[in-house]
Amino acid sequence: MSADFLHPTVLDVLQTLSIPHQALTCDPTLADTAQFCEHYGYSPDQSANCLLLGSTKGEPKYACCVVLANCRLDVNKVVRKKLGVRRLSFANPELTKQLTGMELGGVTPPGLPQGLPLWIDSRVMACEKIILGGGNRSSKLLMPPDGLLKLPGAEVVENLAFPIEQN
Repeated sequence: MSADFLHPTVLDVLQTLSIPHQALTCDPTLADTAQFCEHYGYSPDQSANCLLLGSTKGEPKYACCVVLANCRLDVNKVVRKKLGVRRLSFANPELTKQLTGMELGGVTPPGLPQGLPLWIDSRVMACEKIILGGGNRSSKLLMPPDGLLKLPGAEVVENLAFPIEQN
């Protein structure tokens, strides 16, 4: 099931690779994960964030990481070493838009540019279905996580993230 409110590139990739999904509309002011989950009744345990990181010195190197909202990306140990850089940081909104064509709150693996590594935390793969951005702030995707493995450059990484302690 597809809908024309998804980012056109995202919709094209989903259809071309026959990735099963359900497209959901979203109030753009509620696209950020915490607000989306609270308003629409989804759990952070099934909500996946797509985070773009890049080197801060030397030749630019980037990777996109997918982690559950109830986890924290291990930037300093796992991502930094895997990317082979000394320092890295999260991409700002302008760079994210420039590299992916998508806005924060809507960045999603289907539709990422060719050659950008896509690293998926193994905890994501344990979910029956996950919620992801739809390529813009007005849509989301509900899909089985194994659909991510059809994407070029996708790799499941053990302990890419660690659970956030709940108080």
